[in-house]
Amino acid sequence: MPTRTRIVLLMHLKEWRREKCATGRLTCLNLENSEIIPGIRFDEEPRFVSLVEDPGNFPVLLYPGPGSFDLSAGGFPAEELGSRRLVVFLVDATWSCSRSVLRESRRLGALPRLMFTPAEPSRFVIKRQPAPGCLSTIEAVHELLLALEGAGLDAYPDKGRLLAAFDAMQRTQIERARTAGRPLNGEATDPRRGARGAGGRGSR
Repeated sequence: MPTRTRIVLLMHLKEWRREKCATGRLTCLNLENSEIIPGIRFDEEPRFVSLVEDPGNFPVLLYPGPGSFDLSAGGFPAEELGSRRLVVFLVDATWSCSRSVLRESRRLGALPRLMFTPAEPSRFVIKRQPAPGCLSTIEAVHELLLALEGAGLDAYPDKGRLLAAFDAMQRTQIERARTAGRPLNGEATDPRRGARGAGGRGSR
Protein backbone atom coordinates (compact mmCIF):
# COMPACT_ATOMS: atom_id res chain seq x y z
CA MET A 1 0.00 0.00 0.00
CA PRO A 2 1.48 3.38 -0.95
CA THR A 3 1.67 6.36 1.42
CA ARG A 4 3.28 9.78 1.11
CA THR A 5 4.76 9.47 4.59
CA ARG A 6 7.92 7.40 5.00
CA ILE A 7 7.50 5.00 7.93
CA VAL A 8 10.82 3.94 9.47
CA LEU A 9 10.95 1.35 12.24
CA LEU A 10 14.04 1.61 14.43
CA MET A 11 14.04 -1.97 15.63
CA HIS A 12 15.87 -2.80 18.83
CA LEU A 13 18.36 -5.62 18.33
CA LYS A 14 16.41 -7.88 20.70
CA GLU A 15 13.40 -7.57 18.41
CA TRP A 16 15.54 -7.97 15.30
CA ARG A 17 17.27 -11.15 16.50
CA ARG A 18 14.50 -12.91 18.39
CA GLU A 19 11.11 -11.78 17.06
CA LYS A 20 11.07 -13.17 13.55
CA CYS A 21 7.30 -12.79 13.26
CA ALA A 22 6.97 -9.44 15.05
CA THR A 23 4.26 -7.05 13.90
CA GLY A 24 6.90 -4.52 12.82
CA ARG A 25 8.04 -6.86 10.07
CA LEU A 26 4.43 -7.49 9.10
CA THR A 27 3.86 -3.73 8.92
CA CYS A 28 6.70 -3.18 6.46
CA LEU A 29 5.56 -6.07 4.28
CA ASN A 30 2.29 -4.19 3.79
CA LEU A 31 3.59 -0.63 3.33
CA GLU A 32 5.49 0.31 0.18
CA ASN A 33 7.07 3.44 1.68
CA SER A 34 8.57 1.85 4.80
CA GLU A 35 11.73 0.23 6.10
CA ILE A 36 13.37 -1.29 9.17
CA ILE A 37 16.71 -0.14 10.59
CA PRO A 38 18.01 -2.49 13.33
CA GLY A 39 20.18 -1.20 16.15
CA ILE A 40 20.37 0.53 19.53
CA ARG A 41 22.62 3.55 18.93
CA PHE A 42 21.25 5.28 15.84
CA ASP A 43 23.03 8.64 15.86
CA GLU A 44 25.90 7.26 13.77
CA GLU A 45 23.86 4.73 11.79
CA PRO A 46 24.35 5.71 8.11
CA ARG A 47 20.80 5.14 6.91
CA PHE A 48 19.28 6.99 9.87
CA VAL A 49 21.67 9.91 9.38
CA SER A 50 20.93 10.10 5.65
CA LEU A 51 17.18 10.30 6.28
CA VAL A 52 17.56 12.96 8.98
CA GLU A 53 20.00 15.10 6.99
CA ASP A 54 18.14 14.92 3.66
CA PRO A 55 16.84 18.48 3.07
CA GLY A 56 13.81 17.03 1.30
CA ASN A 57 12.69 15.26 4.49
CA PHE A 58 10.90 16.45 7.61
CA PRO A 59 11.96 13.84 10.21
CA VAL A 60 9.90 13.31 13.38
CA LEU A 61 9.76 10.72 16.16
CA LEU A 62 6.47 9.07 17.09
CA TYR A 63 6.68 9.09 20.87
CA PRO A 64 4.19 10.49 23.40
CA GLY A 65 5.04 12.99 26.08
CA PRO A 66 5.30 16.69 26.88
CA GLY A 67 6.09 18.79 23.83
CA SER A 68 4.82 16.23 21.32
CA PHE A 69 2.61 17.46 18.47
CA ASP A 70 -0.77 15.85 19.06
CA LEU A 71 -2.16 14.77 15.68
CA SER A 72 -5.51 13.90 17.24
CA ALA A 73 -5.90 17.49 18.40
CA GLY A 74 -4.74 19.05 15.12
CA GLY A 75 -1.50 20.19 16.72
CA PHE A 76 0.93 19.49 13.88
CA PRO A 77 2.35 22.65 12.22
CA ALA A 78 1.61 21.65 8.62
CA GLU A 79 3.01 24.95 7.34
CA GLU A 80 6.47 23.88 8.50
CA LEU A 81 6.29 20.73 6.40
CA GLY A 82 5.94 22.63 3.14
CA SER A 83 6.99 20.47 0.20
CA ARG A 84 9.18 18.20 2.31
CA ARG A 85 8.39 14.53 2.84
CA LEU A 86 7.28 13.56 6.33
CA VAL A 87 9.51 10.80 7.71
CA VAL A 88 8.17 9.22 10.90
CA PHE A 89 10.53 7.17 13.05
CA LEU A 90 9.05 4.59 15.43
CA VAL A 91 11.11 2.78 18.04
CA ASP A 92 10.12 -0.87 17.64
CA ALA A 93 10.80 -2.30 21.10
CA THR A 94 9.33 -2.82 24.53
CA TRP A 95 8.96 0.31 26.68
CA SER A 96 12.13 -0.41 28.66
CA CYS A 97 14.14 -1.07 25.50
CA SER A 98 12.75 2.01 23.77
CA ARG A 99 13.95 4.17 26.65
CA SER A 100 17.43 2.69 26.28
CA VAL A 101 17.38 3.53 22.56
CA LEU A 102 16.54 7.15 23.35
CA ARG A 103 19.29 7.32 25.98
CA GLU A 104 21.82 6.03 23.47
CA SER A 105 20.53 8.09 20.50
CA ARG A 106 20.49 11.74 21.49
CA ARG A 107 19.96 12.93 17.93
CA LEU A 108 16.87 10.78 17.64
CA GLY A 109 15.55 12.09 20.94
CA ALA A 110 16.04 15.67 19.80
CA LEU A 111 13.73 15.29 16.78
CA PRO A 112 10.27 16.88 16.86
CA ARG A 113 7.80 14.40 18.33
CA LEU A 114 4.36 13.25 17.29
CA MET A 115 1.65 11.56 19.32
CA PHE A 116 -2.00 10.63 18.92
CA THR A 117 -4.91 9.31 20.94
CA PRO A 118 -5.79 5.78 19.78
CA ALA A 119 -9.31 5.49 18.40
CA GLU A 120 -9.62 1.93 19.76
CA PRO A 121 -7.87 -0.26 22.33
CA SER A 122 -5.38 -2.89 21.24
CA ARG A 123 -6.70 -5.87 19.32
CA PHE A 124 -3.84 -8.11 20.48
CA VAL A 125 -5.39 -11.27 21.94
CA ILE A 126 -2.31 -13.50 22.24
CA LYS A 127 -0.19 -11.14 24.34
CA ARG A 128 -1.11 -8.82 27.17
CA GLN A 129 -0.75 -5.04 27.14
CA PRO A 130 1.05 -3.40 30.08
CA ALA A 131 -1.48 -0.54 30.21
CA PRO A 132 -4.53 0.89 28.42
CA GLY A 133 -3.60 2.77 25.27
CA CYS A 134 -0.60 0.57 24.51
CA LEU A 135 -0.56 -0.81 20.97
CA SER A 136 1.43 -3.26 18.90
CA THR A 137 3.59 -1.74 16.17
CA ILE A 138 1.18 -2.58 13.37
CA GLU A 139 -1.72 -1.08 15.32
CA ALA A 140 0.33 2.03 16.10
CA VAL A 141 1.08 2.55 12.40
CA HIS A 142 -2.60 2.01 11.54
CA GLU A 143 -3.62 4.65 14.07
CA LEU A 144 -0.83 6.94 12.89
CA LEU A 145 -2.07 6.77 9.29
CA LEU A 146 -5.62 7.47 10.44
CA ALA A 147 -4.39 10.52 12.37
CA LEU A 148 -2.24 11.75 9.47
CA GLU A 149 -5.20 11.49 7.11
CA GLY A 150 -7.42 13.30 9.60
CA ALA A 151 -4.84 16.10 9.80
CA GLY A 152 -4.71 16.36 5.99
CA LEU A 153 -1.09 15.21 5.87
CA ASP A 154 -1.53 11.89 4.05
CA ALA A 155 -4.07 9.56 2.46
CA TYR A 156 -4.87 6.14 3.89
CA PRO A 157 -6.36 4.29 0.90
CA ASP A 158 -6.97 0.84 2.43
CA LYS A 159 -7.84 1.23 6.09
CA GLY A 160 -8.54 -2.46 6.59
CA ARG A 161 -5.30 -3.85 5.22
CA LEU A 162 -2.97 -3.64 8.24
CA LEU A 163 -5.58 -4.85 10.72
CA ALA A 164 -6.59 -7.71 8.43
CA ALA A 165 -2.97 -8.85 8.24
CA PHE A 166 -2.66 -8.52 12.02
CA ASP A 167 -5.82 -10.57 12.62
CA ALA A 168 -4.68 -13.25 10.15
CA MET A 169 -1.31 -13.52 11.91
CA GLN A 170 -3.01 -14.01 15.27
CA ARG A 171 -5.47 -16.59 13.93
CA THR A 172 -2.58 -18.55 12.43
CA GLN A 173 -0.60 -18.53 15.66
CA ILE A 174 -3.63 -19.56 17.73
CA GLU A 175 -4.50 -22.39 15.35
CA ARG A 176 -0.94 -23.70 15.28
CA ALA A 177 -0.72 -23.62 19.07
CA ARG A 178 -3.98 -25.54 19.36
CA THR A 179 -2.87 -28.07 16.75
CA ALA A 180 0.33 -28.62 18.72
CA GLY A 181 -1.73 -29.18 21.85
CA ARG A 182 -0.18 -26.41 23.90
CA PRO A 183 -1.27 -22.87 24.87
CA LEU A 184 0.45 -19.84 23.44
CA ASN A 185 2.99 -18.15 25.68
CA GLY A 186 1.06 -15.44 27.49
CA GLU A 187 -2.16 -16.04 25.54
CA ALA A 188 -4.92 -13.86 26.86
CA THR A 189 -8.36 -15.29 27.54
CA ASP A 190 -10.02 -11.89 27.36
CA PRO A 191 -10.01 -10.63 23.72
CA ARG A 192 -9.77 -7.07 24.96
CA ARG A 193 -6.28 -7.76 26.30
CA GLY A 194 -3.16 -7.46 24.21
CA ALA A 195 0.61 -7.37 24.37
CA ARG A 196 3.39 -5.09 25.39
CA GLY A 197 2.91 -2.15 23.11
CA ALA A 198 2.87 1.47 22.27
CA GLY A 199 0.53 4.32 22.89
CA GLY A 200 1.74 6.25 19.90
CA ARG A 201 5.00 4.44 19.31
CA GLY A 202 6.24 1.09 18.13
CA SER A 203 6.47 -2.26 19.87
CA ARG A 204 6.06 -5.92 19.07
